[in-house]
Amino acid sequence: MADQLPISITFIVFITLFIGVGVYSGSQKKDTTEDYLLAGRGVNPALAALSAVATGNSGFMFIGLIGFTYEVGISAIWLTVGYILGDMLAWLSVHKRLRKASEVTNSETVSAFLGHGSDRGRWITVVSALITLGFLGAYAAAQLQAGSKALTVLFGWDSWLGILFGATVVAIYCVSGGIRASIWVGSVQSVLMMASMLLLSTVAIASSGGFGGLWSQLSQIDPTLTDLFPNDLRFGFVPFVIAWTVAGFGVVGQPHIMVRAMAIDSVERVNTARNIYVVFNAVFSISAAAVGLTARVLLPDLGGLADAELALPELAIALLPAILVGLVLVGLFSATISTADAQLLSCSAALTQDLLPEAGRRTWGTKIGTLTMVIVVLLLALVCTDSVFVLVTFSWAALAASLGPVMVVRVLERPLSATVAIAMMITGIATALVWRVGLGLSQDIYEVLPGMLASAMVYVVAQPWFGLRASAQEPHLNPNRDSASFAEFR
Repeated sequence: MADQLPISITFIVFITLFIGVGVYSGSQKKDTTEDYLLAGRGVNPALAALSAVATGNSGFMFIGLIGFTYEVGISAIWLTVGYILGDMLAWLSVHKRLRKASEVTNSETVSAFLGHGSDRGRWITVVSALITLGFLGAYAAAQLQAGSKALTVLFGWDSWLGILFGATVVAIYCVSGGIRASIWVGSVQSVLMMASMLLLSTVAIASSGGFGGLWSQLSQIDPTLTDLFPNDLRFGFVPFVIAWTVAGFGVVGQPHIMVRAMAIDSVERVNTARNIYVVFNAVFSISAAAVGLTARVLLPDLGGLADAELALPELAIALLPAILVGLVLVGLFSATISTADAQLLSCSAALTQDLLPEAGRRTWGTKIGTLTMVIVVLLLALVCTDSVFVLVTFSWAALAASLGPVMVVRVLERPLSATVAIAMMITGIATALVWRVGLGLSQDIYEVLPGMLASAMVYVVAQPWFGLRASAQEPHLNPNRDSASFAEFR
């Protein structure tokens, strides 16, 4: 075990920095819910992009994906390739439209935007908020678990103590500064995450004999580890990659990430945020894959996915001096809490703005909602036993399949009946669940693809009939435009 004192000093310094930045951001706030939830729609695009990198590349990247890459080898890179392509497509087609439309409709939450302008839109808002609470809450719990794994390896802490520590840090600065704190701290965390991942991957590749030595040793351990394409895929390689590309596009169903696009200071600067995000995200993801592969060579005794998810902290201890081990730990912990804070704020917004709007009319009510969600997610993290990879991949799939297609319909300004929207959300979740649990096909095709397709098919089949029916019953409704304000904006 590395020397604890330098690790502890590094860790304490950066955690104090995070809290300090978050608390300071609170001094810049205005006492309004819009400022707490969207930072007054005045966020610099570079900060929005960097915080989106930190939020999107969560404990899943540092813990779950590295562990998965350790298990399956080079073919795991296709998860990253597909995800990056789909994520870029979402930035090109959805984020800018959402920034425009959410301002015009004065929507402070993703759920409020989804319900705006539709017949009985309040029901869309309520159902989407409940989905957000359920699956984003589980997602946040996985982040606290991921952070606790690193603290367990490096400090010998019990899992519950690491989870409690992470929740406490997040609560301090989120309650103080809201989304501004989340974005400012996330930007700092993003730089640290990138530095720590690049550092460890570079040292690990050199320790493995360079790229040639790494390839050779992987082949000796197990020839399948160097297979470029995944083995034994029931439906073939192309559907597998398409599914992960759709998973990347599924970011449109993730409220904690999409709200960052809503907070950028102008529509025109969304493209700037996109360019920064894409570069940082690609470099970070490839570096994470390298860590997983080198860990398989340098730490061959990690058995099973649960233990393999400890590959990054174990590799840091094996290769780096203590002070740099502390830096890597901070990078990992940054990834987990930068995602957890964003998710907790989105859950708080869903609770206080979408489900209990009377409670969220004042900032203090929203802050109470944030504390409430911290407690709920903390308890969930303490009792849940699934791996980080499983928790994150299914939560992402459920949100993408339920909220994602509805988001696309809304930003494209297409008519949307409340009945159809709710049916889309329920169908997306049900399909993803059956695909994973009932059919056991998620290893062959990630359930985001069938889930989003099923949800989209509900719209294609049902909306024309419901749209005509609503138009006949309520002639004042325009079936070709949900909100006149969209047209006025253009």
